[in-house]
Amino acid sequence: MPQQYTRDELVARLVRAGEIEVTGEDIETVGDYFAPGFEFNGPGGFVADFNGLLDYFASVRAGFDDRSIRRGIIVVEGNTIACQTWIEGTFVREFTQSPVGHLRPNGRKIVWPLLNIFVMDDHGRILKEWASTDNTTVLEQLQAKPERHDDPGHSPSGAK
Repeated sequence: MPQQYTRDELVARLVRAGEIEVTGEDIETVGDYFAPGFEFNGPGGFVADFNGLLDYFASVRAGFDDRSIRRGIIVVEGNTIACQTWIEGTFVREFTQSPVGHLRPNGRKIVWPLLNIFVMDDHGRILKEWASTDNTTVLEQLQAKPERHDDPGHSPSGAK
């Protein structure tokens, strides 16, 4: 018979999985938190399996320093969890998996506000995830600094 997890145990497993993905700490254990056949459904039609999600978070860890993840309101019904999530980091290196492709760093603190729904299996592992965010706001934060020109007469259109 599969082990039954309490609400608090499911939430603790979900929180820990997110911490591992974002920080990279104990990354070798992250697979313990995901069920075989895991499916991620994200903004803009982004769909990934477990390896695709690992690749995405590897690009986040590569591009951002001072990363953190916070959970806000968490609602649990059976094996389904809905929650607010904020992922934050300082954009210091190229981000290769932004919604628009590769972006150069701008040195700014970036905040991804997310709404997530998770389905957990009977072994307390994440089976499915749906994530929603405002990509427009995130992309505004991610945009690289405009190039600076020392010539005060220079304008982007070439007019003086």
